Amino acid sequence: MRLTVVMPGSSDYLDLVRRECEQWVGDDTKLEVTAVGDAASVASRYEMAMAAPALLAEVTRAADAGSDGVFIACAGEPAVHAAREVVDIPVMGGFEPALLTALSLGHRVGVISVLPSVVPIFHELIRHHGLSERCRSVRVINTPELSLHDQDTLVDHLFAQASAAVAAGEADALVLGCTGFLGVAALLQDRLAAHGPYVPVIDPTGAALLALHSAVRLGLRSSRITYAPPPVMTWHR
Repeated sequence: MRLTVVMPGSSDYLDLVRRECEQWVGDDTKLEVTAVGDAASVASRYEMAMAAPALLAEVTRAADAGSDGVFIACAGEPAVHAAREVVDIPVMGGFEPALLTALSLGHRVGVISVLPSVVPIFHELIRHHGLSERCRSVRVINTPELSLHDQDTLVDHLFAQASAAVAAGEADALVLGCTGFLGVAALLQDRLAAHGPYVPVIDPTGAALLALHSAVRLGLRSSRITYAPPPVMTWHR
């Protein structure tokens, strides 16, 4: 099996992301990890719109090169639905698989992401699935400057919001709403369990890659009713 991971933004952290992704796939999977664009972050609708053309071009390239599935590594899911219209392989984003996984593990799902600017974006994604009743809580650590190498500080920030969400009765399962939260889901889950009942914490990268792997193994891809190819239209005067 060949899977492609496309990361919107700078390639500065490409090796770190590759190592994280490799932990979720087996020896039977050949993994390609690429980055497109040079944005420092993708934390707004504007940034996602600007990233979309390069993402779509890379998804198309991967499909033409024989990839069996593509993961667009961003929890805001830029260009995911558009990509499903133009390739005949499964395409996953960084939020939907994690959300659907969490729904199978708890009744109330909470999301924790980075900045306030993404809160309405996540609520839009949740409404798209008709799941607003079960996923009402979207919290952020509100820390614009983070090091992907400083896991301890990141877990501290995440634990503050996660424990507050659980204590307030907002969530009994949690989704990390940023694919940049690398390797911290299990650490956060363990810290929560040490201070209260067990609460599952879903890693978006792991959920997406495992969902993609399952779709390929099952021989599935997106519905051509929901995701019809772009039509060719001609206007006559």
